Amino acid sequence: MNRRRVVITGLGCVTALSESVDELFTALCEGRSGVSAIESFDASAFTVHFAGEIKHFDVGQYLDKRDAKRMDRFAQYAVAASIRAVEDSGLDFSKEDPYRMGVIVGTGIGGIKEIEEQHVRLIEKGPSKVSPFCVPRLMANAASGNIAIQFGARGPCFSVTSACASGNHTIGEAFWNIASGRSDVAITGGSEAAVTPIGLGSFCAARSLSLRNDNPPMASRPFDRDRDGFVLAEGAGILILEDYEHAKQRGAKIYAELLGYGATDDGHHITAPLPDGAGAAMAMKLALADAKINPEDVHYINAHGTSTELNDIAESTAIRTVFGEQAYKIPVSSTKGCLGHMLGATAAVELIAAIKAINESVVPPTINLDNQDERCDLKMDYVPLNARETKVDIAISNSFGFGGHNACLVVGKV
Repeated sequence: MNRRRVVITGLGCVTALSESVDELFTALCEGRSGVSAIESFDASAFTVHFAGEIKHFDVGQYLDKRDAKRMDRFAQYAVAASIRAVEDSGLDFSKEDPYRMGVIVGTGIGGIKEIEEQHVRLIEKGPSKVSPFCVPRLMANAASGNIAIQFGARGPCFSVTSACASGNHTIGEAFWNIASGRSDVAITGGSEAAVTPIGLGSFCAARSLSLRNDNPPMASRPFDRDRDGFVLAEGAGILILEDYEHAKQRGAKIYAELLGYGATDDGHHITAPLPDGAGAAMAMKLALADAKINPEDVHYINAHGTSTELNDIAESTAIRTVFGEQAYKIPVSSTKGCLGHMLGATAAVELIAAIKAINESVVPPTINLDNQDERCDLKMDYVPLNARETKVDIAISNSFGFGGHNACLVVGKV
């Protein structure tokens, strides 16, 4: 079977920094942080008081009140980002075969806010007061389903849930759907809204989060020797994938081509990565092989770079394993310094950043990287503090998640 080329024709996002992709990328390159004190609930009793929280989201810009009320916040973010991505793509769905349009959108946790609120109702008011909309709001596939309804898409529609690798797994599945000829268009990406009391409390209990309450914008510091955990964040990233011939025929603008996808599991520990990064390294190797790309062809790596001790060391080791001496010549940066960690949404937003790096010939920096950790590698170029103008024809984007999940995407200039 001949494999079809898959291109990206639309981008959309909802993040703590912006709901515009162009504004988001400018903010990332300027090193602005979207991390601040939590305002949506009283976090004073928690050990962590801050997050990459979206503070000014107006769902009324995207949905009428009745439809919005039937969605948890994570699904609202996903639909909003999809509307922006579809507008950006210029697709006219009235001219498309709905059964050739897929929607595959991932999440790590799904409707956690809805679960919290309905549990309180159950305890305080009894079972009869649990909302009839509880299940449609909390289910992980609510984002995909609501997007399909929004645009009348009737092709493959499902959700992928693999913790923080969800976004890359989801985009990879959409990529294969189009490459194999099952779909012509896919709306894909990830969404998350876990900045809630139970979301924050769970990660606090796991001691995964930075405790820099005195200076939240400095808390996420990937590859820095003084990092003390990741920053919980929320948001959505949505991309429009299209068969290349389909996009060309309708005269679409093309941001980049999705070239390859690789996925593995560590099979090691439910939260800790393999110390030698072997699973992550294999995911990168598989993605490069799928793309028919040599390591020396890569110009930029958007790292998973969570700002946790074990992940940053394991990922650096994995990059050295795959790229050898070339690892010291490739810019490697983590945009989580600016945005925090959006869990199931983070990979999609980071792929958007990598695509923008290709289009703008600018690599965003790893902010807060004041003292590079020698255990990561003092010789590696983590693009500390300041963005860099450089040619980027091919980039890879890494995403790894609890459960040992590893997923890597390769994207290139057309």
